[in-house]
Amino acid sequence: MSDTPDLPVVERRRTDGTPADRTIPPAELDPLRAPTDRPIVIAANRLPVMRTDDGWSPSPGGLVRALYPMLRESGGTWVGWTGDADDAAEPFSVEGVDLHPVAVSAEEMELYYEGFSNDALWPLYHDALRESTYSGEQWDAYQAVNERFAIALANIAPENSVVWIHDYQLQLVPAMLRRQRPDLTIGFFLHIPFPPAELFTRLPWRDEIIQGLLGCDLIGFQRPKDAANFQAAASQLLDADTDPDGTIRLDGGTTIAGVFPISIDVTEVEEIAAGRATRQRTSQIRARLGDPEVIMLGVDRLDYTKGIGLRLKAFAQLLEDERLDPTRHVMVQVATPTREAVEHYQDERAEIERLVGEINGRFSRIGLPVVHYLYQTLPYDELVALYRAGDVMLVTPFRDGMNLVAKEYCAAHIDGDGVLVLSEFAGAADELTEAVQVNPHDDRALQDAIVEAVEMHRHERRGRMEGLRNQIRKSDVQGWAARFLAALDATTPTTTP
Repeated sequence: MSDTPDLPVVERRRTDGTPADRTIPPAELDPLRAPTDRPIVIAANRLPVMRTDDGWSPSPGGLVRALYPMLRESGGTWVGWTGDADDAAEPFSVEGVDLHPVAVSAEEMELYYEGFSNDALWPLYHDALRESTYSGEQWDAYQAVNERFAIALANIAPENSVVWIHDYQLQLVPAMLRRQRPDLTIGFFLHIPFPPAELFTRLPWRDEIIQGLLGCDLIGFQRPKDAANFQAAASQLLDADTDPDGTIRLDGGTTIAGVFPISIDVTEVEEIAAGRATRQRTSQIRARLGDPEVIMLGVDRLDYTKGIGLRLKAFAQLLEDERLDPTRHVMVQVATPTREAVEHYQDERAEIERLVGEINGRFSRIGLPVVHYLYQTLPYDELVALYRAGDVMLVTPFRDGMNLVAKEYCAAHIDGDGVLVLSEFAGAADELTEAVQVNPHDDRALQDAIVEAVEMHRHERRGRMEGLRNQIRKSDVQGWAARFLAALDATTPTTTP
């Protein structure tokens, strides 16, 4: 057991008698209004803004677009790091939202962010088993930065307000904050998977992580199995009492583990896809690729959990076996740079680029590569045009919390055509059941899935895509945020004697 101080004795009660993770019908929600009459404070590793030549501007992405109006409406604040080491920026506002920077030193960036968060927690949570890299020095930095976030939140959160903490970099913050501010309602959302207990126990500081998260009133997960894994870890490691409805009780406190699969801004994607500029760009893309019969598309961060290498090997084997024809079938792989200072990501980039060169050397024609590889970050409108150009979308991660690319591809295909090949280990697989689902670890199954998608009859393609598009329309990112905050607001902490 950990020697971390016990949490305060609190009892969390729902004010209306309903489960905290009940589904709120979309018709009940106004996405521009926070489903709470209390101020909202968001905490995430990064602030939702980026520096430009003209100053700060909101970062792209559905999460920022979903939460920004809620913060503005509630008079809330976003707490996070600017992304630059040793940046001592003062609090500021962008488009009516108050932003509170938390400083991270260059040494902490290496130890807390690149080290413990991304070289220890990330592979563990994604089942990417390899030689242990756990470091006490990195853990110390992780604790220090989490404490800094907790102090900032404790100092700025209004009395009885709602605090929503995001993702694996800040898992100790809830309990640290609870000890300082028992009046707050605290929520946490984990955007990545939570591993099975037998894997999680590899982490030397496993108890502290669980205790940190149990400082919440509500913890949101992408998939039911993630919530179940967390409950199992809390039970096995800390002897917590757990109920099938997601309730976890420990030392007088109660936490709800709920399932809230994140989504995308469907309307925005469809509007971009329907635009004249996108239609023209889609035609240009197909022409520049040589007007192939089938364009296969992969869009991923360049991460070793995304399965890009196995996807390329499967494509190469299909060309070798003549099940695909390089004159008729091409692949476009977009790999967005990420965590370039981390050695494992450097190794992954080198391997992907080696495979691309090998495949093109064997199967391309002069002026017509069979694999078109882009190691860059594309503007969103360019990405939507690529989605529309792609006849087959390959989303084959070894493990993913959700994978919003799969949903964006379906939203972009307003023509009702296209095929999604989807790893069964992506969180999106729970909802996107009309995709061609596959175990990416099975090389033959992956090859067969690609061929099935390429050869699928138009009638079946359109039927599947209609089902996929209907599913993603059921819940967009604004609805996701509103449902989580409504469930969080339904938990009312009251200190017991």
